[in-house]
This record gives sequence, C-alpha cells and structure tokens, in this order.
Amino acid sequence: MSNNNEAKPFVKWAGGKRGIIGTLETKGFIPKKFGRYFEPMVGAGAVFFHIAEKYKPKKCIISDINSDLINTYKAIKRDVNELIKEVSKIKEEFYSSGDRSEFYYKKRDEFNQLKKDKENHLIYQAALFLFLNKTCFNGLYRVNKKDEFNVPFGRYKNPKIFDEDNLRRISKLLQNTKILNLDFEEAIKDAEGGDFVYFDPPYVPLSKTSDFTSYTKMDFGLDDQKRLAKVVNNLAKKGCLVMESNSSSDEIKDIFQEYNNLHIYTIEAPRFISCKSDGRKPVEESVINNYEPELTNKKITCF
Repeated sequence: MSNNNEAKPFVKWAGGKRGIIGTLETKGFIPKKFGRYFEPMVGAGAVFFHIAEKYKPKKCIISDINSDLINTYKAIKRDVNELIKEVSKIKEEFYSSGDRSEFYYKKRDEFNQLKKDKENHLIYQAALFLFLNKTCFNGLYRVNKKDEFNVPFGRYKNPKIFDEDNLRRISKLLQNTKILNLDFEEAIKDAEGGDFVYFDPPYVPLSKTSDFTSYTKMDFGLDDQKRLAKVVNNLAKKGCLVMESNSSSDEIKDIFQEYNNLHIYTIEAPRFISCKSDGRKPVEESVINNYEPELTNKKITCF
C-alpha cells in the first residue's frame, strides 16, 4: 500500500488516484509480477510513482497528451536542481509581491507566451507550470481553443508551491523512465506480453448532459472511449496485463460488453477536486481488466 514516504504527485490534478491506490493493491488489481510498466495517460502520476518505487519494473514508459505536463516531467528528470532554483525564485517573488493576483496573471501571460515561443525554455516553463498549478483556482488545468492556460487566480492564503524533497525523489524515479507526449494508442505500441499497462482516461460523464473536460485543446469524447476499449482488448489479446479506470456509467458498460475477456468491477473513490466542498464525496468508479483480482465480490470500498 502507499505510504507517506513515497513520491507523490507534484501537481493538483482532477481525477488523481492517490485515494484508491491502497484498494487497487490490496484487492489484487495491481499484478504481483510483470515486465515493463506503461501508463499512457499518466496525469499526476500517483499510480506510476507507487509502482515505480515498490515494484521496481525493469522499465517504465509514461505518456500524456498534455504537453505542458509532460514538459514538466522532462524538466524534473533532466535538471531537478535548476528547476528547484527557478521555482524558488518565483515563489519568493510571489510572496513578496504587493498584489498576488496581479503577479499571478503576469506569470500566466508569460507562461502562455513561452508556449508559443520556438526557443527551448523547458526548465523555466516547468517552474511556471508548478507555480500556476498551485496558485490557480482549485488546481484546475484548462485551456482555450488557442491552447492558452486560462484558469483564474485561486486566492489561497499560503499555497505550498513545491516540495523540494519530493521533486528530488521523483527525479530519481524518472531516470529509469521513458517520457512520451503521444496519443495513448501510439504510446503503447511497443507493449508486449507480460507488460502491465494502466489507462486512466478522462472519465465518461455520469450525466448524459455533461461535457467532457477540456484537458487539452482537444476533447476526449465517446468515440475516443470506444477506441480506448478496443486498444485495451487488443493488449489483452497480446498477453499484456491491462487495467483501465473509468466512471461507473451505463456508457462504459455498453462499450465493454462485447469484450468477453475483460471484466468490470465497481469501487468507491474519493473525489478530491470539485468546485463545491459538498461535491467532494465518494463516487463509484469502474475498474476494467483482463485478469482475476483477489476479490470476494464485485463491489468494494477503498476507505
């Protein structure tokens, strides 16, 4: 199970899995033996960090379609000392600024301008990304159609911008990790029998009137969910150990009903990011895989 001494996510991220790692492991959803570990929708990386530290795969391959997030992973791997130096400067300027809101929007504009620049600003962009993530409203990541980060200031009293020890720990883990910025289908092309592949996509909304989150300038719609299900099934046929997390929705059940070699389990998971505090309640989630976990029934609770 996860513990306080493990590396933990360096960003706030919708749909993070820290709250259910214990259940995924103790109930047998994480295989005891596997080859390489693939996580093509890595997000905040909670499951990846836990598996990399505890299970020590011979190689980890992580990817995400969000280039700003992946650039930050690359910066942590390449030069964590320089990254800590840059984000420390931003943090000091933020806390000493007369108007923190004005400072935030200035840095947000700078971040968006650097995204358009052809020059390589990997380390500084990553420092800005860390700062914006911990000071923006509710730790959200949202972009407009121009791919500009547009989340407003969060007005936290004393936000913790970064954890130096945690960044150094993550940097060590990433030295044995291949980092990609690809569509999930491309990111797992090299997966072979015996490898463990975990998918954590943007969830199908429980309400049919809900929209998918604009995680990048491209949406992840129902057709993408169907494409993902087909990829999961194909990996299972290759002999990979494959698992997907998603919402406990009728759409997910309909999508996977044609794949007889895959199983769907239901768990309860805490919700960490919500616009309203009373919305942060346990929700049911689906876990889809192709191997038999150590369960006594098909509905379990993670806390």
